Amino acid sequence: MITHVVMMKFKPGVSDEQVDDLEKSLDALPDIITEIQSYEFGRDLVGSERSYDFALVSVFANLETLRQYQEQPEHLKVVRKLGELCEKIWAVDFEASKLPEIDRSLDSQADPWNDPKLFRPA
Repeated sequence: MITHVVMMKFKPGVSDEQVDDLEKSLDALPDIITEIQSYEFGRDLVGSERSYDFALVSVFANLETLRQYQEQPEHLKVVRKLGELCEKIWAVDFEASKLPEIDRSLDSQADPWNDPKLFRPA
């Protein structure tokens, strides 16, 4: 699985209406682009000095499906829109690590976060 993360810093003066339009465009992509397995995006809620304004996290089966997504005409339309709205875009694509298995033999009534045997290597 490949996780694709994009963070955006908008140019000064970008309006809420422009961001609403961006959200509509992004929201349409999973219905059009079948390579997308998981897709979330949203506006920053904290607004700290180090915060970006908007982020997107999506998941793809492998690098090939990520590349197919990146070449889709509807995705390229959104990329052009981002170029108009953003002063800075940061992206990273990584292979998701395997989560450890949960040991189901543990007492379900006990607080699992206090049991060192909760997780086993996958």
